Amino acid sequence: MPTSAEAERADNAPRSRADLFWSFAWLALQGFGGVLAVVQRELVEKKRWLTDRQFVEDWAVAQILPGPNTVNLAIMLGARHFGVGGVLAALAGMLLVPALLTLVIVIGYSTQVDAPVIQQGLRGIGAVAAGMILGTGLKLLAALRFNAMGTLACALLVGATLVATAVLHLPLVLVLAVLGTSACLWAAVCLRRAAVRAAAQAALDGARLEQPQPGASTPRSGPGTP
Repeated sequence: MPTSAEAERADNAPRSRADLFWSFAWLALQGFGGVLAVVQRELVEKKRWLTDRQFVEDWAVAQILPGPNTVNLAIMLGARHFGVGGVLAALAGMLLVPALLTLVIVIGYSTQVDAPVIQQGLRGIGAVAAGMILGTGLKLLAALRFNAMGTLACALLVGATLVATAVLHLPLVLVLAVLGTSACLWAAVCLRRAAVRAAAQAALDGARLEQPQPGASTPRSGPGTP
């Protein structure tokens, strides 16, 4: 039977620094608006460098760190597999090629910015990007079933975050400070409880193994023993 660690291990990994460079370059070139959907599809579904659960956890860390989320994720993956060289390769792929393409697009866009066709096209792309982000969020909800906090706590935190950001329009720093800290503390409590239960179960199993089996005879020793 595979262990839980084996079950959570991703199927693949970057083959080289060049693989990191071109993978993140291609990922960045696709990130027109719905970047979360693109990142999840490329790294989880196509490359299989991360499982859904690993992606949710790494993306959460990337959001907390200062800077763009995708750049933070690229740094994390590059450092994890190839150290400093991997970080430089992932960053170069994420920033260099898209920056050159963006420069060309901006030069051309500046001359056609007021064209009705351009304006209508941008509105259409915005709707598609919103749909991609929503679809990716729904797919990632499945990974929360295995979260240490439990399904109910995760659902409450998701709901509270939606209300805080979409309804109350609270600053993201405040949302992370309150809800993020609460989630971290509750997850630590749940993990500690799970560790205590696992230790108690292991001790109970050990005690059962040491007990004599019913009907088993105890060998006799000493003088006169046949």
